[in-house]
Amino acid sequence: MSDKVLIIEDEPTLARLVTYNLSQEGYETEVVGNGAEGLHKAIHESYAIVFLDLMLPGMNGFEVLQKLRQNGVKTPVIILTARNAEEEVVQGLKLGADDYITKPFGVAELLARTSAVLRRSRNEESKPSMATGGEKVITIGDLQIFPDKYEVFSNGQWITLRPKEFEVLLYLAERPGIVITRDDLMNVVWGFDYIGGQRTVDVHVSSLRKKLELGQQSVQIDSIRGVGYKLFINRKTTSPSR
Repeated sequence: MSDKVLIIEDEPTLARLVTYNLSQEGYETEVVGNGAEGLHKAIHESYAIVFLDLMLPGMNGFEVLQKLRQNGVKTPVIILTARNAEEEVVQGLKLGADDYITKPFGVAELLARTSAVLRRSRNEESKPSMATGGEKVITIGDLQIFPDKYEVFSNGQWITLRPKEFEVLLYLAERPGIVITRDDLMNVVWGFDYIGGQRTVDVHVSSLRKKLELGQQSVQIDSIRGVGYKLFINRKTTSPSR
């Protein structure tokens, strides 16, 4: 069975371009021209991937993406954005997009990003889940990280992370005190074939850092200017108050 793709795009010419090229590669495509209808279909039907324009009439792409993730829809989403719209890209990634394509784009880029996102999504789905009794746990500072369940626990509560945020945290936690370059994080978490820029890494680290700080965790992520990131334990937060 071919992969079913949902294209939420109100510009007919662009929608036809995406539809034609994906169909040529064997994908089954469906197009809707507004956010509300696209949201309904993405929630109630099964798709391998969603292409989402951000500037939609009525309900815009940001609202669609946010509601998708709030409803627990984990379908990979590639946002379609205008060139030089970095703020849109950053906001889209923070809301849970898996990748982005800037308009205008070529056929090769469209197909490469589609293939890469689907491959990463399937790799995540195929990761084994262990029973509670024998599961692996990594303890660092006041964090307990469960690699096989993609869960993080601390101070009596679970910290909700998106899959890529969790993978970034896990990679850093396995190497505490070591500076990890952006290239290393991108290659390990997103794969060598990922076409997006290092800004994707920065956005996910920024979001992860905020979630850790909200819980006043002893584990913190430090930025190493021009290089990358380092995870460390802030001893001040773990010291008893006088």
